[in-house]
Amino acid sequence: CRSALDLVPFGIKPLLRRAAAYEALERYQLAYVDYKTVLQVDCSIQAAHDGVNRMTKALLEKDGVNWRQKLPPIPTVPVSAQTRWSIPSAGAPGANTPPATAPRGGPGESTAAGTERARTLKEEGNELVKKGNHKKAVEKYSESLKLNQECATYTNRALCYLTLKQYKEAAQDCTEALRLDPKNVKALYRRAQALKELK
Repeated sequence: CRSALDLVPFGIKPLLRRAAAYEALERYQLAYVDYKTVLQVDCSIQAAHDGVNRMTKALLEKDGVNWRQKLPPIPTVPVSAQTRWSIPSAGAPGANTPPATAPRGGPGESTAAGTERARTLKEEGNELVKKGNHKKAVEKYSESLKLNQECATYTNRALCYLTLKQYKEAAQDCTEALRLDPKNVKALYRRAQALKELK
């Protein structure tokens, strides 16, 4: 897998296979990093979503709530290596200024920092959802989406909107998620829930 990655630095198949190997060796941190890298390349890869969920659970059990602090850095995938859906999304709604500045704004540091910040905000939103504070969670997800348009963040915010009975917004978020990942089951299901309530 390493040799394949030397040839194609962000090849999905070698990354997934290396992640599976790390997982089998119980090197969960390295597996988590590879699965997250795959999702940066293409967020529609269900195997990577499943892998991230498994590794999160395993690392939480192994290292406790501070497991993220022990993670090695997650590499930033250059725009050229991302699949085609990510390029239109970066230049899509005019309100999203950070994606426009990040890819060309100089060294990849700003992109990496933005992606990392977006991830932190999403996790904070997830924690607020667990506590039942959906309104505050919406704010965190919204901040995260300004930095990085991620499928899971849209579906998470849609769940909050459903709970808050803001069905139109929930449907819009699911549509955005499906633009990134047309087969996302959560987005399809939550949009159906929202549209049912809007009838």
